Amino acid sequence: MKLYKSMILGAALALSATSCNDWLDINTNPTSLSVETVSYQNLLPWCQFYMSHDYMNTGCNASYYAGNIVSGGNARDQGAALWNLGSATRSGNTYQWFFVGVGPNLKTMYDKAMADGAYHYAGASRLIKAYGFMLMTDIFGEMPYTETFSNIDSPKFDTGRTIFMGCMADIDEAIELFQKDQPDSAQPLAAGDSWNNGDAQKWLKFAYLLKARWLNHLSKKTAGSWKEGKYDEQAILDCLAKAQQSNADNTVIRHTDTDGSTHDVLGWNETVDYSTVYSCVGMNSNYYVTKTYFENLTNFDGKGIEDPRADHFIPWARSGKSADTPAEAFGQKIKWTADGKWRRSVGVDLTSNIFSNSGPYPTIWDNTKNRWYCKTDNAERWGDTVFVQSKSSSKGYSKNVDLLWRGNAGKDQSAISGIFQVRPSSPTYLGTYWEANFIKAEVLMRKGDKAGAFAAYQTAVKAHIEAVNDQLTKWCQEDPALNDCPSFTPMKQADIDAYCADGGALGTAGDITMGKIMTQKLMTELFMVETWNDFRRHDFDTNIFMNWNKSYEYMNNPKYLTYCPMGKGPRRWKPASIEINYNSDNVMAIGAEIPGASELPGKAWYNSDQVNTLNVWWDSDQP
Repeated sequence: MKLYKSMILGAALALSATSCNDWLDINTNPTSLSVETVSYQNLLPWCQFYMSHDYMNTGCNASYYAGNIVSGGNARDQGAALWNLGSATRSGNTYQWFFVGVGPNLKTMYDKAMADGAYHYAGASRLIKAYGFMLMTDIFGEMPYTETFSNIDSPKFDTGRTIFMGCMADIDEAIELFQKDQPDSAQPLAAGDSWNNGDAQKWLKFAYLLKARWLNHLSKKTAGSWKEGKYDEQAILDCLAKAQQSNADNTVIRHTDTDGSTHDVLGWNETVDYSTVYSCVGMNSNYYVTKTYFENLTNFDGKGIEDPRADHFIPWARSGKSADTPAEAFGQKIKWTADGKWRRSVGVDLTSNIFSNSGPYPTIWDNTKNRWYCKTDNAERWGDTVFVQSKSSSKGYSKNVDLLWRGNAGKDQSAISGIFQVRPSSPTYLGTYWEANFIKAEVLMRKGDKAGAFAAYQTAVKAHIEAVNDQLTKWCQEDPALNDCPSFTPMKQADIDAYCADGGALGTAGDITMGKIMTQKLMTELFMVETWNDFRRHDFDTNIFMNWNKSYEYMNNPKYLTYCPMGKGPRRWKPASIEINYNSDNVMAIGAEIPGASELPGKAWYNSDQVNTLNVWWDSDQP
């Protein structure tokens, strides 16, 4: 497809390094290389970088529909959390980074690898192709697929079903290729792999997890074989039996914070080694946890047992507790460290009128009085200092002394902790043992096996907590001073055991519900696209997603209903602007195959105010 040109590689990719920055190290003239001249082992880390960057960047907008994180100032991200579907999205980045940064390079990588007997690289190419197109159909529903990356000027749009089944064929081929032995003459996978360090077995387990994840997306279909587009419980369980069996099997990107010399040439010209979520959230101001997220972490299922992850997922600010310090704010308990020097945030209540009343008002540091305050004449907003933003810092990129952001760079009293997920060196978990168990729990729950569902659910929560604790320990080993900040202090095993025990916060096999499974799952995938996917599959059900409801603005501002009438929800993003501007005839034509598209108000379905309410194929009962 001529709209999508092969990426002219701006870097020679180092073969012997371990960080993402090293994989994409610049060593030669950036104008001298093209995709045709680069070896397959050097194409792989390029595609890996833009694929993971694309997935997480998209999640740092799409996941907000679930109402766990909200922006106090960014209209795009705030709009998603409040369900203002007239707000902008990250669709331009989502489309560009796959169709320019990843997709055009995959066939070349595959062909070169197959010619050399490098079956594991070919398998990685097929997996990333499936991963990318499944992300595209998750977000946009329909797009060019069968005629993509061809010489056709205006490629036809394919249905979501066609794209989905094509992705399943690619993931099946990847599974076959990862099980083949490579000849000694082929480049070992470790020479180019920045995700799994050349471990073909990890790739194989990741492939089986992705297949299970995608087959589970068909939960609204009638029961039957997935090959017929139906919901296939046994096939999902069979895949999970071959997916991750412990956290040691996880596919994880271990980011660094070095401020290396290699920059992202397609996106934002930032260094390539740190976390995408840091770029989208952590380095930015006024992102807050919501009351939904706060309550699920501090009092899950009303059991009165705080999640040991709460201190690490809810931000803290240095402060000073006094005799007249209130114990609660906005109906939530204010937690302090024992020495009264760190104060934990409360959550922003999306169902309240806080946004309609100029809140939450950003806090700034008063260097004279050594305190946080809200610089406003509106007395109603002076108490918004209880909302601590989720901002992080960095030692490499920002040249600061540690990972704590400070309102005054030289004053420790002005420190803010950030949260676990948004730091420059926060891991990106692409495929995990806990996700495999959450999917298993959901499937077994549907089958009526409550005991099996509870065991899988319990295992999933424990696995996630253990992974979080491993990273906390690593941060504190790298910088022992961070132990003094409650956001970094590793969790105590006794607290973990009490939380996960039978009859504890997670409940028992007798009282397990789909809501508990899905709410806990959302807490582990905060900035993942899968958050929105799960939210859609379960139709935004308040009986499933605990402590969540639609925002006050959505319920009270008629403008919001222009884009999302009552009874509907955010189901997709409108087609990418490049398709509307240069391929509009084919965009228009596919509307005839999308249920409900012809009923939308407006002349063209894709420009309708309500286009985002159309279900994508897997999120429907359409055969």
